[in-house]
Amino acid sequence: MTKNKFIRYWLFFFIFGMLLSGITAIPLEWQMGHINTWLGSDSNLSNSLPALSFWVTRIYEGLSSTYQQYPFIAYGTDWLAFAHIVLAILFIGPLRDPVRNKWVIEFGMIACVLVIPFAMVFGAIREIPLLWRMADSSFGVIGIIPLWFVLKEIKKLEAKSESA
Repeated sequence: MTKNKFIRYWLFFFIFGMLLSGITAIPLEWQMGHINTWLGSDSNLSNSLPALSFWVTRIYEGLSSTYQQYPFIAYGTDWLAFAHIVLAILFIGPLRDPVRNKWVIEFGMIACVLVIPFAMVFGAIREIPLLWRMADSSFGVIGIIPLWFVLKEIKKLEAKSESA
């Protein structure tokens, strides 16, 4: 795999992840309804995983009742989806010219690191269970891995072009 193919592979993986996480932020109530059926308080797993079942049901009931009374609240997650999609588009720059657009990769890595304190601080304020905040933080941890590989390869390309 040449350097550019390696970079492109990891960037496509990252972009796909950003697009997927954005698109899935739109139908939250519908998704949580299905997850609640599988994992919620009335599911077969509720005896095995009572804390998870309780939390899944609480989320679903919160979304459902909020969206019924105040459907405009869902507009916030629509904008969350929009932000993910726009940020995914940002990474087209490094696909075209990795060395020139190295700053986008560095920006993405900074954002991935910031996910952790953001989830921990605001999750605690919003009374989100620690395990759930850790799951949210994992998006930053997982997201930084392909970006780290890409940045490493971009630095090799930079060194090669400077010595040529």
